[in-house]
Amino acid sequence: MKIQIPFFIVILLVLLSIRGNAQNDMMSLLNKDEKPTVDYTSATFKTTRVVIGQSSENPPKGNLLFMITHHFGALNSGYEQLFGLKQATVRLGLEYGATDWLGFGVGLNTLGNTWDGFLKVKALRQSTGAKRMPITLSIFGSTSVYTTKWADPTRKNYFTSRMSYASQVIIARKFGERLSLQLAPTYVHLNLVPSYNDHNNIFSIGAGGRFKISKRVSINAEYYYLLPKQISSTPAYSSFSTGVDIETGGHVFQIFLTNSMGENMESIITQTTGNWFNGNIFLGFNISRVFTVVKPKEFREKKN
Repeated sequence: MKIQIPFFIVILLVLLSIRGNAQNDMMSLLNKDEKPTVDYTSATFKTTRVVIGQSSENPPKGNLLFMITHHFGALNSGYEQLFGLKQATVRLGLEYGATDWLGFGVGLNTLGNTWDGFLKVKALRQSTGAKRMPITLSIFGSTSVYTTKWADPTRKNYFTSRMSYASQVIIARKFGERLSLQLAPTYVHLNLVPSYNDHNNIFSIGAGGRFKISKRVSINAEYYYLLPKQISSTPAYSSFSTGVDIETGGHVFQIFLTNSMGENMESIITQTTGNWFNGNIFLGFNISRVFTVVKPKEFREKKN
């Protein structure tokens, strides 16, 4: 028994087939005309600090970040000092994202009544797509000036003796959604040192990481290995810090333990006198809040 297919159905099927092929050819031509996109990796670290040291991040373009850094005294200071809660050093800082790749900031530290200012340039950004870059590379430079009274006011003292400098090359990579790591070779120059046995040029190698345990919580750690025989007049240890990041909307809380009382890179590298094995550990926290100063162009266009 033969099945008869109406002639108009055959014609309809042929026309649909031709139309489908034409659409596919047209889409192929359009796709060829489209420019390939670059997908930049975001939030390698949640804020501009891994724990107390610099991360590869800057505030977003047009955003002002206000950060409070607070260190209590040593946990082994005993009951009379409430295990360090009666002692504290604080840094108040402002940071601004001038562009997608340039950030700068200033801060006031109560430790040594020190002012600091810095620039951070994101020279390379981790990306996929049309432009593949496996790492983010940031270059950081800062200057600090301590303003405490001179220990010996009778001698001739120079303003430049109050100054110190730090520079870093920060190499970071985000491995999936949970793990981020960075390496940070660091150089510090001190214009004035306590003795002839102390070096003016101090070198350290830093490493840090972040592991997300939930959408808003991560565990962070960092270590700055201080090359030996550079500081002789005071006890000097490598800085190690670990803590937890908690994101709550526009705020990021970082609660940590560290053997460093310093809150800027110069003091973190050269003035870490705490020893983890002796219980000379400091409890501290960072609170950062971001404010939008200049709204993104896309948002302004939509609003208009």
